[in-house]
Amino acid sequence: MRSKLFVPATRADFFAKALASDADAIAFDLEDAVPEDAKASARTQLGEFLASDVAGATSKVIIVRVNAPDTAHFNEDVASVLRGRIDLINLPKCDDGAAVRAAAERMAAAAEAPPKLLVNIETPRGLARAAEIASAHPMVVGLQVGLNDLFASLGIERRRQEHVHAALWSIRLAAGEAGCFAYDGAWPDLGDEQGYRTEAELARSLGYLGKSCVHPKQIAIANAVFGLDQATLDRARRIVAAARAAELDGRGAFTLDGEMIDRPAIQQAETMLAAAGPGQEP
Repeated sequence: MRSKLFVPATRADFFAKALASDADAIAFDLEDAVPEDAKASARTQLGEFLASDVAGATSKVIIVRVNAPDTAHFNEDVASVLRGRIDLINLPKCDDGAAVRAAAERMAAAAEAPPKLLVNIETPRGLARAAEIASAHPMVVGLQVGLNDLFASLGIERRRQEHVHAALWSIRLAAGEAGCFAYDGAWPDLGDEQGYRTEAELARSLGYLGKSCVHPKQIAIANAVFGLDQATLDRARRIVAAARAAELDGRGAFTLDGEMIDRPAIQQAETMLAAAGPGQEP
C-alpha cells in the first residue's frame, strides 16, 4: 500500500476514476471532506457504490474514513459502508485506547466480520497515547499520521523537518510496539511536489508503509518513494534463503557478502518480501 488516494464521498463522479488510478488504495472520506448538510447523502451514495460490482471486482485496498465515534454520524456511517466491499475503516479523533475499544465493539455489533481499523493519530492526547491506541483492540492493524490537525492545534511549523521527524518517530515506535504498520498522512500543498517527496522519503526511512495522496499527481511520487527496487528485493530473497540454510545447520546468525546477518535483519527481509506481494518468496 505505497499510495492511498483520498476521494470525497460527495464526489460519486470520482469513484470509478479513482479505482482506475495507479494508487494502491482508495480512501473514501466521509469526514473532513464532507460538509455537515451533505453527510447523509454522501454515505448513501458511497454505500451504494461499495455494494456495486465495480467495487467488488477491484484489487485495490478499499478504505473508508468515517466520522468520529463521538459524533452523531458514526453509527450510520458504519451501517452504510459495511454492506459493501471494504478492507479498512479509517478511524479519526480517537484520543485513547478506551475510545478505540468502544468504536471497535460498536463495529463488531454491526457486522459479523467487521473490517480492520486504521486509527489516526492527530491530537496531542492521541500522540501521547499512541502505543495504547495501537494495542487497544485486535481490530487495529495500523496507525496513520495526521500532522495537519496535530500541528495546527499546537502552532507547530509543518515545513520544519525536525518537527515532522519527531512526530513520525513517536508514531512509528508506537505502531512497532503493537505489531502494527505505520502510514504517513497527507501533504496539503499541491503545488509543492518536492515537499511531498521530501516528507515521503523521511517516512520511508522510518519504516512507514506508504503515504496518503490528496491529488492523483501525488500517486506517482508515493509509488516511487515507497516502491522496492529489484536489487533490494533480490537481496531480501538471498537473506531469507540463506537464513533457511543456516537454520538447518543450527545457526541463528551468519555472514552474507561480508555482513553479519541475525534475526532482526532476517525479519526485516521477510517483512519486505511480504509487503512486495505474491511471488517474491525466495
